[in-house]
Amino acid sequence: MRRTLRLPYAWQVRTRAAALVAASAAVLVAVAVTVVALAANADEFGPPELKRALALRVTQVLEQATLQEHREHGHHFGEHDGQVVCAVAPFGVHPEGAVKVAEVKWVYAHHMCAVTGARQSWATSVRAAGPIAVRLAGRPTVRVPASGGDYADQVRALVPERCHEAALSGFADDEAIEEARRRFDGRRG
Repeated sequence: MRRTLRLPYAWQVRTRAAALVAASAAVLVAVAVTVVALAANADEFGPPELKRALALRVTQVLEQATLQEHREHGHHFGEHDGQVVCAVAPFGVHPEGAVKVAEVKWVYAHHMCAVTGARQSWATSVRAAGPIAVRLAGRPTVRVPASGGDYADQVRALVPERCHEAALSGFADDEAIEEARRRFDGRRG
């Protein structure tokens, strides 16, 4: 005959309470880890309006650039090739903590620019993409990393260290790309 060991009632209550406390603590730790991870992966923008305004401003800088400026940005096309349509997703600013466009001297962003042209679709268009640094103070200046074997090092040299991970992660704003594709379809020749 097997005997079952029964714990005293008070011990059972303490064991259940301890298990409940342990489970609650585990949930709290998981929530805290999630919040910290989200904060660490979030970009450095304060108000969402700042990010939208900077995306629009950088888009205008890229789309209104002269042919010579486009060559300097890495976009190679002739004056009869069409217009440039860009999608921009900012991931950092200088100075860090700026909350108004007027406070921002540099914007660090992913860009994707496509050239419209006769019978070109978005999918078959000539495109340039990657991280860029855009100086807004004074006359806008666009800097792009040089392509080649040391591309990741070029990107790291272009943006502050706090932005390295975001710069190397790639363009992730599908909404911005879709909006640029719609504008592309409306402008193509």
